[in-house]
Amino acid sequence: MAEYKGIHGTKVQDYTTDPDNPLTGQVWYNETANTLKYFYNNPGAWATGGVLNTARRLLAGAGTQTAALAFGGYTGSPSALTESYNGTSWTEVNDLNTARRQLAGAGTNTAALGFGGYNPTLPVSPIANTESWNGTNWTEVNDLNTARSRLAGAGIQTAALAFGGDPSTAVTETWNGTNWTEVNDLNTARRELAGAGTNTAALAFGASPSLALTESWNGTNWTEVNDLNTGRGALGGVGVDNTSALAFGGEGPAVTGATESWNGTNWTEVADLGTARYALAGAGIQTAALAFGGQPSGTLTEEWNSGPATVTITTD
Repeated sequence: MAEYKGIHGTKVQDYTTDPDNPLTGQVWYNETANTLKYFYNNPGAWATGGVLNTARRLLAGAGTQTAALAFGGYTGSPSALTESYNGTSWTEVNDLNTARRQLAGAGTNTAALGFGGYNPTLPVSPIANTESWNGTNWTEVNDLNTARSRLAGAGIQTAALAFGGDPSTAVTETWNGTNWTEVNDLNTARRELAGAGTNTAALAFGASPSLALTESWNGTNWTEVNDLNTGRGALGGVGVDNTSALAFGGEGPAVTGATESWNGTNWTEVADLGTARYALAGAGIQTAALAFGGQPSGTLTEEWNSGPATVTITTD
């Protein structure tokens, strides 16, 4: 049997701790942990996480993979339910003041913003309501200038962006922590799109029916960039800015679990969701994302991880 040294020309090195900057493919022995390890670039995969307490679709999300917030949605009627995720399980917390579906969100699980959606009472119509979350309670704050549902959001609680929506619109508004201000529109009016990034560096992608359009926001204008590989609406999206994003799920000609990664220039197809679904929500970043809720499988949560990773080699 060939030995490691014979293949690679060097012995496996011993370290008292893991090396600070290992190279892709590097193997080493950690003397303190008594384990053999290697470093590789994980292309990404979805794994099952803790289920939501209440099945729902058309909800909004905020936060990170290990500290997320799910709020609003549709359970057979518009919902005000809010749940917090700790990386393992969801816990019900205080409700929104206004029950609604097809709203948008921004921020973290202790400092979030929820805006827009459909009115929970008849006649059903888009609303402009905005609420701010402080980790314990939702507080009503100043409304959007344009009432709408099926919109997308980006940013944080004190600096957010709202764009697109139903009725099909290109309207974009920026939030400064107190008020919404109308700024330059999307190039293409659309609804059921997804968003990622900040209020000065955002990405808008997808839409119904089966649109693959992607636009990049620089804080002043939207610019059309390269399309998704799979056109779809009612999809999920996360990302830190307009150069790093993840799109997942949605509905085009059919319900899909397609996942695509954005590098600032192009979308690349990566591993699909374990369960194809639409009308779901997301939290996190391109390399560590969370997908939850949706139709079907309204309680399902999946966790995405990609990028450089250290793995312990076992004999099992």
